[in-house]
Amino acid sequence: MKEASIPDNLFTVHGKEVEAILHHAVREALLRHKKLGQSVAVWRDGEVVILSAEEIPVEDENGAVPRA
Repeated sequence: MKEASIPDNLFTVHGKEVEAILHHAVREALLRHKKLGQSVAVWRDGEVVILSAEEIPVEDENGAVPRA
């Protein structure tokens, strides 16, 4: 069975779609962690920072972070 190859221009041709899919996946993962009360690790100012579930900023569908 031949392994599928990824074209060299995949991100050039489909960059916006790939970015939207990844953005959606990250948002869903953050929402899941927040709802389950789980912390997440983020990179901030050159350091790894652990955010508690309450500290996780999750954007709405339009990309805005709701104010508490």
